[in-house]
Amino acid sequence: MVYSRRQQQALAARLPDTPVALGMSYGSPSLASAVDDLLAQGVEHIVVLPLYPQYSCSTVAAVWDELARILAKKRAIPGISFIRDYAEHPDYIHALAASVRASFAVHGEPDLLLLSYHGIPQRYANQGDDYPQRCRDTTRELVSALGLPPERVMMTFQSRFGREPWLTPYTDETLKMLGEKGTKHIQVLCPGFAADCLETLEEIAVQNREIFLEAGGKQYEYIPALNADAAHIEMMVNLTAPYR
Repeated sequence: MVYSRRQQQALAARLPDTPVALGMSYGSPSLASAVDDLLAQGVEHIVVLPLYPQYSCSTVAAVWDELARILAKKRAIPGISFIRDYAEHPDYIHALAASVRASFAVHGEPDLLLLSYHGIPQRYANQGDDYPQRCRDTTRELVSALGLPPERVMMTFQSRFGREPWLTPYTDETLKMLGEKGTKHIQVLCPGFAADCLETLEEIAVQNREIFLEAGGKQYEYIPALNADAAHIEMMVNLTAPYR
């Protein structure tokens, strides 16, 4: 929440003539309160930017559904521009690449860069959710921007729960396997998280670090989310520009 609020404040500073509201899918301030705030300011057209870089029915589509539910209760609704995702947007890839290069400069180049995306149940993909492809699209563009050999980058999925199969390979199991097979230095980036949260700061930065080191790894760094980084805010400005 701290990082999301900083993003809102930074974006508002870059767009002084455009009202910027923050609405959360889960938590406060809610999406409904964000819509009400904008309508109270006389806004007639709302650009909705879900900060999920890779579309999924469980994230972006859920925002769409909630937005429709909110607007269904209004007698007069604003115009809506809804940004589906930005998995391949050049400014997003540029910001990610810059964050990776900064980490390499501080900690040295690792044996492997692990790109860990939030998982979804495999059945969602089987039913047509193109989330896995959008993750592959981001990975492809980022690897190209960094100029890394493909064998030095791996894509995995984290945060599974329940008994049904989720997208594989799983991040925690992969880190254990890599440590056991002799990989010494890993850096982990979570491209699907626009802001750090418990799933990155606890699961990835702490718990999965322990898994890798206990399996035989020697050096592990988590590369922070883009948060309110200037390049990230500039991406939001450019991404929404055609709709403002």
